[in-house]
Amino acid sequence: MKAFESLDALIESCDALTIAVPTPAHYEVAKAALERGRHLLIEKPLATTLAEADELLDIATRTGSLVQTGHVERFNRAVRAALPYVEAPRFIDSDRLAPFNPRGSDVAVVLDLMIHDIDLVLTLVGSHVADVAAVGVPVLTPFVDIANARVAFASGAVANITSSRVSRERMRKVRIFQQSGYISLDLASGDGEFYRLRGDVDLAALAKGPLALEAFVERIPLDATEGEPLRLEFESFVSAVRGEQPVVVSGADGREALAVALRIVREIERTLPSLAGVTGASGAGVKGAGSVARA
Repeated sequence: MKAFESLDALIESCDALTIAVPTPAHYEVAKAALERGRHLLIEKPLATTLAEADELLDIATRTGSLVQTGHVERFNRAVRAALPYVEAPRFIDSDRLAPFNPRGSDVAVVLDLMIHDIDLVLTLVGSHVADVAAVGVPVLTPFVDIANARVAFASGAVANITSSRVSRERMRKVRIFQQSGYISLDLASGDGEFYRLRGDVDLAALAKGPLALEAFVERIPLDATEGEPLRLEFESFVSAVRGEQPVVVSGADGREALAVALRIVREIERTLPSLAGVTGASGAGVKGAGSVARA
């Protein structure tokens, strides 16, 4: 990998870049690249504020640059396998739990971990967010370490999202309930199952007495082609830059996930006023990691 002495030198040397600097620097670095017409894969969250995100997207439109947001869970094998079976979800339950790690602990867990699941829920439901209720508490840091959000959609769907970075064990699971059945996804292993109501079920018979689950539900293992999610994300970005496919996770998608995340943070601050100005709702202290790398 070649090192560059300045950002300008890096931008001038390539046509596309991955932006993985600390999040507070996303706006400055991405703006410089977009003004030169470079295509960008910007790690999540897209920016620290909606104003910054909007300006970046406006510049991209003006210069004809592509912007992809780094919501890597979209490329998870379990998610890819489940999408063909998702049909008007009514309730989604998501849990993302992890042991404490100092990396990323300088902001609320909403922007560190929960934003992954916010993007997934928005993708699965495909409806406008109507209402948000949220609670959270700090445990090991001055910021929110455990958070729960109830997100209600205009379609009537509801998502319950829990994130923790002070748990004993790791867990990344999503459960989707819809009229046709129940989808269970383990994002850590990339596995999933769809429990679908059998088409030959006699609903009247169900009311006569208890039946074994297999009598009215069929289990469909979910499967998709193997692929390391981060590699698939990079490959999709390169394909989009080459004009071979559309951007999978657009800048607009990243902006929408950021908007909901900041709304959740503000709701937590409202319910726990002592956190106001600490959690990063205004953009201060929002976490990012890594460096600017040539794509």
